[in-house]
Amino acid sequence: MKIEEIIKSTKVLSSAKKTVLNIFFTQNIVSEKFAEVLKPYDLSGEQYNVLRILRGQNGKPTNMCVIQERMLAKTSNTTRLVDKLLLKDLVTREVCSENRRKMEITITQKGMDLLNELDPKVENHENMFCKNLTQDELEQLNFLLEKFRTI
Repeated sequence: MKIEEIIKSTKVLSSAKKTVLNIFFTQNIVSEKFAEVLKPYDLSGEQYNVLRILRGQNGKPTNMCVIQERMLAKTSNTTRLVDKLLLKDLVTREVCSENRRKMEITITQKGMDLLNELDPKVENHENMFCKNLTQDELEQLNFLLEKFRTI
């Protein structure tokens, strides 16, 4: 369905406006469906993102700055997210032995187990949105999105 029909626009939209509205609308749909995947696990998309970042550290602790710079949503409150993950025993937080002002965050085995359980569900979620596109179309879409956000 065209974006004009979705938002019930009576005006002719410029290509730029249509593009931005399509991206916003699509992002909301993807986020809502992803939230449905995570809901049974009492996990937000941002918390999931932190766990994925920590898993990528391969057991090495990392600090809040590294987590923040790798977050998809740069406006996320990383401290609050880590606090919530601590309460769920999905991460640990310790004072760095070399710099006492720095906190080191590590994913726990419980956090790893949760990600391992979620992996096929997340992959299914991703594949669901991509099933109507060919491999070439997916590569072209990624190229265009990367080009689009280069301002």
